[in-house]
Amino acid sequence: MKKINLLFSSLLVLFVWACTSDDFNSDFLNNAGAPTEISALFTIKQDNSGDVTIRPNGSGVTQYKVFVNENATEPIIVNPGREIIHRYTEGTFNVRIVGMGINGLETEAILPLTVSFLPPQNLTVSANPSIGNPYQVEVSAEADFATFFEVTFGEDPNQDPVMFNPGNTVSHLYQNTGEYTITVTAFSGGAATSTETVTFTVFDPIMLPITFESNTLNYAFVGFGGALGSVINNPNVNADNTSAKVGRFQKTAGSETWAGVFMTLDQPINFDSQNKISMKVWSPAVNTLVKFKVENVNNSNIFVEVDQSTTIANGWETLTFDLGGIQTSNEYRNIVIFFNFGTSGTGESYYFDDLMLTDGTPQILLPLNFENTNFNYQFIDFGGCFAEVIDNPNPTGINTSSRVGSLFKNTGSQVWAGAFTDLDLPIDFSTLQKIKMKVWSPQAGIQVLMKLENLANANIFVEVPATTTVANQWEELTFDFTGVVNTNNYQRIVLFFAFGNPGTGVNYYFDDIILSN
Repeated sequence: MKKINLLFSSLLVLFVWACTSDDFNSDFLNNAGAPTEISALFTIKQDNSGDVTIRPNGSGVTQYKVFVNENATEPIIVNPGREIIHRYTEGTFNVRIVGMGINGLETEAILPLTVSFLPPQNLTVSANPSIGNPYQVEVSAEADFATFFEVTFGEDPNQDPVMFNPGNTVSHLYQNTGEYTITVTAFSGGAATSTETVTFTVFDPIMLPITFESNTLNYAFVGFGGALGSVINNPNVNADNTSAKVGRFQKTAGSETWAGVFMTLDQPINFDSQNKISMKVWSPAVNTLVKFKVENVNNSNIFVEVDQSTTIANGWETLTFDLGGIQTSNEYRNIVIFFNFGTSGTGESYYFDDLMLTDGTPQILLPLNFENTNFNYQFIDFGGCFAEVIDNPNPTGINTSSRVGSLFKNTGSQVWAGAFTDLDLPIDFSTLQKIKMKVWSPQAGIQVLMKLENLANANIFVEVPATTTVANQWEELTFDFTGVVNTNNYQRIVLFFAFGNPGTGVNYYFDDIILSN
């Protein structure tokens, strides 16, 4: 045990002697200079993330302090040979690098760093019409480095751009037909942007019903076998067909027995709820065979055809073609018409008009007098009122008809409460542009508002007010739609009684809605 203690004491003496020996010299620490050649390597990631790799460099450095910008108060400590990653926004920054030496001396360098983002690249824009509404466009976009998009639709120059994110779709409803320039701007994380424009065309699609009244539609017939098709002025305007325009079928002399014409619709015919098609026809002879055919636009072997014969000569009548066995899973866009099928042409002309889907019940058109008990006069009411067809409660004066329309405006109903009904065909304003309606009101001086709407686009409308002048008796009001755009295809009639005032729990009646001048 004594030997061990003696050995420890000897080692301690030796250590003290070594530490105080004149041979130890720390002058190299005191004489070491401050770090030199302080710099940094900046590597900017090219993905618009703003990530910058900072690798400080220098001579005689034991540790670095990195201040990532001029506003940084706390440094990031980095050992020699190591690096850090910092995320910047777009801009110019002063990065301060401080190198610390072994003796505590420091040297700093302020290095400028410019971070600029790439503009969005490979910008593609998609602009497609909404299904079922050719007036509405659906816009989406994709681009590398894009964080969001802005779009203007080319209709209103004062419209604020609409913003949307990648993967999203925005829509816009146009008010009129025409060509519009859609502009999409893609934004990244910085100031640089990319822009792409596309042209979107709004048009009235050729689809059922076909009335030939539009000035913008291209009613393009393709004739075959010697037949010719065209749209002309109605050669026989009468009570059975007041249309201004009709289709003409010319069967030239010597034309084939199967000569006909066809038209391709812009949308397939929807046979889901109705599978009959009615058509007004005019023939110079009785018992003229009229063949009506619908077929697939890509495969003419997919078709259905039905025959009907005229029952009068030199006059308009309505033929109904029952396609009840049609396969609704197939698409039918071609309409093919044959007149006097099976007989060679002699140069005669036939006329046709108002092709429409029907369930076989009579068509609801102007004039509306509510007298046909076979019609299903349906009213949709809103705002707290109720509309229906009833027996005339006051068959006196100018209206002794048996059935009329009734609108009950409940107590407290909205000031805009009303009801509407849809016609089977758009109103034909080509020759007459005023509408008359008989009304009965318990008060004089109330406003009656008539509004007409496009079925596919409720934003296409026109409305005209009139004011009652008598109480508790029938009178006829005139709604002047002079200048109305006939091609807007107004097919919905909306009625408001005591417009602008809440309901007081009274009935109003209306009847005999007719076109007039």
